[in-house]
Amino acid sequence: MGDVARPVVGCELLCYHPRIMSRPETLRPTRWKIAPPVPAEIGRRLADLPPVLIQVLYNRGLTDPAHIQAFLEGRYLEKDDPFLLPDMEKAVTRIERAIAQDERIVVYGDFDADGVTATVLLVEALRGMGLTRNQAQPYIPDRVDEGYGLNAEALTRLREEKEADLVVTVDCGIRSVAEVEHANALGLDVIITDHHSVGKRLPPAVAVVNPKRADAAYPYTGLAGVGVAFKLVQALRQALPGQAAFAEERILDLVALGTVADIVPLTGENRPLVKAGLEVLNRCRRPGIAALAEVAGLKPGSITAEHIGFGLGPRINAAGRLDHAYAAARLLAANNGLRAKRLAQELNRLNRERRELTRRLGKMAEEMVDGEAPILIAGDEAFKSGVVGLVASRLAEKHYRPAIVMEKGETESRGSCRSIPEFHITEALDQVEDLLAHHGGHQQAAGFTIRNENLEPFRERLTAIADERLGERELIPTLDVDAEIRLADVDWALQGQLERLEPTGEANGTPVFVSRGVQVFNHRAVGQDGTHLQMQVGDGQRGFKCIAFRQGAWAGRLPARVDLAYTVGVNEWNGRRDLQLVVQDIRPAEEV
Repeated sequence: MGDVARPVVGCELLCYHPRIMSRPETLRPTRWKIAPPVPAEIGRRLADLPPVLIQVLYNRGLTDPAHIQAFLEGRYLEKDDPFLLPDMEKAVTRIERAIAQDERIVVYGDFDADGVTATVLLVEALRGMGLTRNQAQPYIPDRVDEGYGLNAEALTRLREEKEADLVVTVDCGIRSVAEVEHANALGLDVIITDHHSVGKRLPPAVAVVNPKRADAAYPYTGLAGVGVAFKLVQALRQALPGQAAFAEERILDLVALGTVADIVPLTGENRPLVKAGLEVLNRCRRPGIAALAEVAGLKPGSITAEHIGFGLGPRINAAGRLDHAYAAARLLAANNGLRAKRLAQELNRLNRERRELTRRLGKMAEEMVDGEAPILIAGDEAFKSGVVGLVASRLAEKHYRPAIVMEKGETESRGSCRSIPEFHITEALDQVEDLLAHHGGHQQAAGFTIRNENLEPFRERLTAIADERLGERELIPTLDVDAEIRLADVDWALQGQLERLEPTGEANGTPVFVSRGVQVFNHRAVGQDGTHLQMQVGDGQRGFKCIAFRQGAWAGRLPARVDLAYTVGVNEWNGRRDLQLVVQDIRPAEEV
């Protein structure tokens, strides 16, 4: 990568005091967990692959040559027949009847990116199979007025005003037992398709399609809501004569967008779905995605899963957080380029507003919690339901504690939870469900609605649960390291091997490496308020530019040599491509 960068003589940033060796107090310590080396027998079996790639694959549980080849090629070896999902045949039969009898179907989605993409996908597929706009309609609830999941009043309106005969949920409904009972009383049939954790009782719907059901025969449980909706479309195409004309490829871009944005594992079936979806997405045939990529500064043809996670997904989510998710749905469904650009610009504006609101409310929440408590709980009328999840994420990340942030209303409050691997937040909510009006979610993210008179007992009981499970544990975040390598080993050949792991994301993260005794040539704080750290490092053979996000506190106090934990990235600027280290953590080289 060119010549090794040299220190600038006399630069204040290079004046290291030998006693300034400890980690800044504002940076939480991190435990480095370096993966054990590949057993010799497995290494010999996979000798045709580069050693570093073998180690990374081994760390992800891949040791069989056939599964490794399928993984690297983006194929899935397990059964993916949609009819293996529970109640899929019942769902298809009911939809087939609705089509035959010209009934009205409403697709009821959630207001996040997963729910929005799933809603647009299923409506588009049903219409592509011949249903009219009147026969297949979308419905996305208002985050503030209706909340998460099925809403009884909304179901009443759909039945009485829209004359709906069948509601098909996407990305929601698995815990909406009372609401489905209400729909049944109205004469309104409901099909649930969801991927969230299942409660003690299934809703009494015509069909409940969820790979997480205890009786599910489907081999993969990690599908996103949009993934389950896609499987329903696959089943409909198989079962309904004459519907094969609708090409699944048309909606794979939505599958990739919703799956990555919902931070579900990019393993198993999700991997080939996202890989194929990214190919479709990068063609930008959908005017809404083309317009969204433009406002996010992304180039069609080079959009990755990471770009979805940090560029496209947040803008889709911004609509449901600060306005109404219909704005995002209309963008994705738009067939007019000018209209798509106008909608994309509006989402971009909302996303900027969302960032500022999150920053301001994050500071407010920080002042309301004790960072050493077993669980962090903050609630106030000033919090906005659309960003409480983001604020909770920041609290959980900074203090490494489960965090709950609530928007307090006049009679009810809505909360969002983010947790750590040591604490299953949805199971904790299950233990206090007698205090909650609604709740649901995953292991590390959940939401709920609660009446205000229950807030204090809720706080007390949940704190007791967290204290029992976490009180005696040393809570330090763990950074999983794939391998310890020399800095000289980082080159374009290594980068080429790592690209074979794409798309990377949840449960298949970008590989993290550690290099010891790296020389620091220069560094400086960058970004708003000096939040981030820019560095130039080397080992005598090779030099690299580095960026260390949210580690600006190291500025002016780095020792001459450090141990670095980092991922390998590519920095593109003015037509030039350079390797760049994205630093995950820093330790003075003298530390053990």
